[in-house]
Amino acid sequence: MESTMQLTKKDIASFQKFIWNFYAANGRQFAWRNTHDPYAITVSEIMLQQTQTHRVAQKYELWLAEFPDFESLAQAPLRDVLSVWQGLGYNRRAMALQKIAQRVMTEFNGVLPADPEVLVTFPGIGKNTAGSICAFAFNMPTVFIETNIRAVYIHTFFKDKTEISDKELQPLIAQTVDSKAREWYYALMDYGVLLKQQHANPSRKSKHHATQSKFEGSDRQVRGMVLRYLTAQSMNMEQLVEATKKESMRVAKIVEQLCNEGFVRKNNDEYMIS
Repeated sequence: MESTMQLTKKDIASFQKFIWNFYAANGRQFAWRNTHDPYAITVSEIMLQQTQTHRVAQKYELWLAEFPDFESLAQAPLRDVLSVWQGLGYNRRAMALQKIAQRVMTEFNGVLPADPEVLVTFPGIGKNTAGSICAFAFNMPTVFIETNIRAVYIHTFFKDKTEISDKELQPLIAQTVDSKAREWYYALMDYGVLLKQQHANPSRKSKHHATQSKFEGSDRQVRGMVLRYLTAQSMNMEQLVEATKKESMRVAKIVEQLCNEGFVRKNNDEYMIS
């Protein structure tokens, strides 16, 4: 059974002071940090899953210009949603965002629930994303972990240990979370980015650390290609094979998966975005 490290009030105060001082001098600026709008925060948190901030920064404001609120996103054709999302990868997140918007409109009168226990029941929102949305949109002192936060706590409190589980980190995050939760988590993330630049990534000592699989030549790449071509126009299987320049059996299998997931539908011999 994993033991819980108990920090003294002095330890907590010292850690918080260090993080706040760092943030005052080195805090980063992003458009999603300039809003408390639950919709805009949800968009940014889904976009930031598995995607670097500089790529999200290029897409975030374009998305909000096209779909400024839950209602406009809920009503948009999936083709338009995927078209604007293009370039961020992991297209399931775009579909999840639209399903979130549709559920907010149909079940919650257009208002995102400020409750992590409810948010985890939405598509594409796990426990950590639910916590981050509540912290950033509602300033709730939730406990959540992402890669940069993980790096900070491992570097600070587990210098000589490996195979550290998130269960060991969560009590420390809970003990140190500041009442200004929104800015506190921004500060932690920014310090985590610096740690990764100055040291071997501390998150490698986490038992949850995994390197991302190679994108070039992967099925994920082919999925993205198929969706990109079909977003532009409907195509038959022969045209898709020619466009992707991949093996016909592989393309057919991926197209079948996309149909089963609701991205694509078949009309006679033509495939198109659902």
